[in-house]
Amino acid sequence: MSTEMMKLLIATNNPGKIKEYQDLLAGLPLELTYPAQESLDIEVDETGGSFAENARLKAIAYARVSGLLTLADDSGLEVDALSGEPGIRSARYAGREASDEERYQLLLKNLKGVPWEERTARFRCVIAVATPAGQIHTAEGACEGVIAFAPKGEHGFGYDPVFYFPEYGMTMAELPLGIKNQVSHRARAAQGARKILEERLEVRGWILGIGYFAWEAKGDSCSQ
Repeated sequence: MSTEMMKLLIATNNPGKIKEYQDLLAGLPLELTYPAQESLDIEVDETGGSFAENARLKAIAYARVSGLLTLADDSGLEVDALSGEPGIRSARYAGREASDEERYQLLLKNLKGVPWEERTARFRCVIAVATPAGQIHTAEGACEGVIAFAPKGEHGFGYDPVFYFPEYGMTMAELPLGIKNQVSHRARAAQGARKILEERLEVRGWILGIGYFAWEAKGDSCSQ
C-alpha cells in the first residue's frame, strides 16, 4: 500500500479560512488542499435552512466532484436584537458581491440606537467532513459576544472587527492568533472535526493512498 499522504480538500478559496484551517488542523497526517489548487470551479447553492444543512451540501458536492475526502463549513453571525439575523445569510447580508466592510457596516447601521446590553450575538460554525461516497460527519462550535459600536482591529476577516469579546476586552479582529484559534466558533468546531479525522484515519478504517477509503460510520455528529 502506498504511504503517500491522503489529501483533505478544504472546500473554500477564502484565504482567511484556508489559513485558519492550516493552523487548526496542523499535525494531522493529511495534505490540505483547496478548490483552486485542484482546478475545481463549482458553485454549490446553499439552499439549506441551517448552517448544518449548508455545510453538508457543500461537503458532499465537493467530495463527489473531486473524489477527495472533503471538509466544508457554513458559519455566520446571529444577532439577538435582529432576531438572529444575518444568520445563514451572513455572507450575502449586503449582497453577493459586497465586501466584508460593506457587510459589517450594514450590520452597524441596522443596530443604530440599540444599547450595549442588547447587542448580544454569537458566531456559529458547523463543519462537515464527507467522503465521495456520501458518508458524512459533522461538528459544531459557537462563541458568544457583543456587537461593538464601531470596527476595531486589523486581523481576521468577515465580521471579526465588530465582534467584541467582553472577557478579553477586544474584538475578534484584535485577538492574537493563538487565542483566536482556541476560542473562535471555527476553532471550536474544528476541535470536533479534528477528533473525527483522528479517530478515523488509517488505524480506524480509512485506507490511504490508493484512491479509495472505507469509513465505518458510528453516528454522524460531534458537538462542541
